This record gives sequence, C-alpha cells and structure tokens, in this order.
Amino acid sequence: MQTTFSVLFYPRRNDIDPYGNAPIYLRITINGLRSEISIKRKVLISKWNSEAGKIRGTTTDVRELNRYMDAIRSRIYSIQGQLTDKQEIITAEKIKNIYQGKVIKQKMLLEIFLEHNNKIEKLVGKEFAPGTIERYKTAKKHVSDYIKLEYNLTDIPVKDVDNRFITGLEYYLKTERKCAHNTAIKYVTNFKKIIRIAFANDWITKDPFVNWKGKLKIVEREFLTEAEIQTMIEKELHTDRLDQVKDIFLFSCFTGLAYADVKKLSKNDIILGIDGEKWIKIKRSKTDTRSSIPLLPTAMSILEKYNSHPDVSNKERLLPVLTNQKMNAYIKEIADLCGISKNLTFHLARHTFATTITLSNGVPIETVSKMLGHKSLRTTQHYAKILDLKVSEDMQHLRKKLSFEIDRKTS
Repeated sequence: MQTTFSVLFYPRRNDIDPYGNAPIYLRITINGLRSEISIKRKVLISKWNSEAGKIRGTTTDVRELNRYMDAIRSRIYSIQGQLTDKQEIITAEKIKNIYQGKVIKQKMLLEIFLEHNNKIEKLVGKEFAPGTIERYKTAKKHVSDYIKLEYNLTDIPVKDVDNRFITGLEYYLKTERKCAHNTAIKYVTNFKKIIRIAFANDWITKDPFVNWKGKLKIVEREFLTEAEIQTMIEKELHTDRLDQVKDIFLFSCFTGLAYADVKKLSKNDIILGIDGEKWIKIKRSKTDTRSSIPLLPTAMSILEKYNSHPDVSNKERLLPVLTNQKMNAYIKEIADLCGISKNLTFHLARHTFATTITLSNGVPIETVSKMLGHKSLRTTQHYAKILDLKVSEDMQHLRKKLSFEIDRKTS
C-alpha cells in the first residue's frame, strides 16, 4: 500500500501571548491523517519563515532553536525508517507515541488468531468437531494471505483492523480466492470471532465489525425424489465397492445422519425405543447435540447386511465407511450409472431425509428438527423444502373443508 509522509513545523497562531510569541507544533501526516506534538518552544510570529519551516535570523538562540527542530525532524524520519524496515503499518499516531516514549507492546492480529486456533485444537473431540478447527485454520490462512497481498506485511496490529480491512478481506475472498458469497461470509464471520476476542480483552477500543453486515444468501439445496431413490435402490452395480457406497448413502437418506455421524456410528448408538422399535441415539459431531432417530426398515436392512462385513465385524463401528473424499467420488459415479443428473454429494442424503423421506410424508418439522439434531427450526428450514405434491395434498384437504362449510351455510 503506497504511503504519503510529511513532517511540518508551524506556530499555533490562535495561541499568541501578549508579546507576540506562539507555541511551535510539529505536525506528522501519513496518508492524509495527522498527529500533532508541541515541541515546548515559542517563536515570535514576525520571525517565522513559513516556507522553510524555520525561524529567521542568525542569533545564537535562533540557531539553537532551528538545530533543535532539525534534530526532532531527524528523529521522526528515523522512527519512520525503523517501522518501514520492520514492515509494520505506519501511522502518524504511532510515530508520535514512539517519539514521546509511549510505546507499548501491541497485540498482533495473526498471533491472536494462532493462539485461538491452538486452544480450539486442544478441545477437538471435547467441545469442538474436527471440521471446526479446519475452518478456522483456513480462515487464518486467508487473512494472512490478504495481509501479505494488500499491505505487503507478515502481520498487523489488531488495532489497525477497521471497516476498510474487513470489506477488503471480503472482496479478496470473492475475487482472488474465487469463494462463493456464502463461503466468503463464513470466513469473515470466523475472523469476526478473533476481533471480538480482542475487543473483550481491551486490546482494541472499538469493534470494527459494528457497521459490517454479512448476510448469507438462501441456497436452493438439491435432494433426491422418491423415484430417484427407488432407481438407486434397484440399480445393480458392477463392483462391491460401489454397491457398498450406495448402501451407506441410502442409509443416510433414511436416517438423516451426516457423514461424520455415519462413520462413527457404533453398536452402542442403537437402542430399544419407547415404542419397542430400534432407534439411533447419537451425539452429533458438528453441534454436540442429541439426535434421536427411529430406524426405518430400509436403514435397518442395510445395517443387517453389513453386520458381518470384515471392516466392521472386529470393531465397534456398524458400517464400512470410506473417506469423505472417496465416498463423494463414488457417489457421483453411482449417480451417472443411475441416470441422475444432480450433483450428488454425501450431504445431499441429509437433505433428502429432511425433504423427501419425512416432510413430504407429513412428518411435522419439529419432529424432523429433533431427528436432525438441530438447535432451532430455522436451521431445519434451510434443509427442508415442502414438495409441490405435499402442498397439493394440503390444499386438497383445505378445499374439502371450505366446500363443506359453504354447503352447510347454504343448506
């Protein structure tokens, strides 16, 4: 970032004493922002040379005062040079504070970010899911890369973060990093937590996020229809590996479990419910909330199918789940073989459970939310879309009801 820098001495003319003397001030200006210092000396206004920024005359006291101002100017330029060598952000206020001996050790942004991430990492598996620390690590890297590109520095004081920095980071994520809008907003929101920590600890005096509004765009989430689910169920695949991935994907379609929860699903998570049927009771990896899911026949048959599978028979796990990357790659291949043109990922199964399996079959959204392990209905609404078929059925009931009431009133 290009920096403009100037040093100016001037007499403060609105503070002239009865003898015509005015106090001399030093003005430091960087990128249009000023900071001023009294040098504790006075000058007769008639003797001040505005163009030279000095006092006219050759007397001993005049020469000494001019030398004193030259020494101050040299000291200010020396401070500016030292800050430049250290690749620090330079402000007029910072130079003034250093000159006056008011320097305190500043909290650096990326140091705070790293300290936060280290604490989160130690709590993975206790209070946080592995995906949480990965998101914060990625967010820190994006902030670090942005500082390097925009400021040509390796770190900046946290107090130098302002609205311009925040909006610039969002723009950088969308342009340089090619992040979609929602992805960019989520990374900035991760960064926002670091700034809130600084604010709470009085490392900064105001919250620079106060005027930043990061709104997520509503994303139309895809899901499988009943016909597509049936096509996948009936499709005979040419390898055991594809067939295995298909079964586990379908298991998620009929339970709503996310990848991490299917992978860790163990025998201890299957219990006998209050209705005498088998249920899944599991604490979600992502939110640490409880999910209670009655097992549907399709899901139950898949568990039975893999009961003696070599990858699970000697372990507590119930299903032979591959890595998320491999699962998603095989699911896309299965979609092609089934003639399904949608962009299938493992997480799409969770959307399918919320929409096609439950809501469209009349299961109340409150019940769906509990099975998905959501903390609020608002989250569930992002997953679940009421199908036109369900809307049509509900309206048919309403038509019959209205028709009955009209007939009763006219009879």
